[in-house]
Amino acid sequence: QVQLVESGGGWVLAGGSLRLSCAVSGGTFSTYAMGWFRQAPGKEREFVAAKNWSAGRTNYADSVKGRFTISRDNAKNTVYLQMNSLKPEDTAIYYCAAEPTYGLGLIITRKEEFSYWGQGTQVTVSS
Repeated sequence: QVQLVESGGGWVLAGGSLRLSCAVSGGTFSTYAMGWFRQAPGKEREFVAAKNWSAGRTNYADSVKGRFTISRDNAKNTVYLQMNSLKPEDTAIYYCAAEPTYGLGLIITRKEEFSYWGQGTQVTVSS
């Protein structure tokens, strides 16, 4: 049973920073492609950032490039999302996702391709 638990969300003023964490238990974390998504009220869940199992490749949504950084610590079974220069439009519930890739080095950006999801953590950015 693979479980993902996000933490680190909260309230912040525009221009501020937050770091989200996603702790993964079960399975073999080091073989998983990981992703972060977000969902604002009334909108579909959208891609934010992704990293492959070896941490050698990353991908970001255009809206967060240069402001957000995804990283992973395979020794701690944890993936992070450092969010800087936050804007009110970043307000959403943020979800992490995992997909076993069996060492293929795949990077996944489509939510339909992830099998495991966390429960989400709320991020609110006020102007």
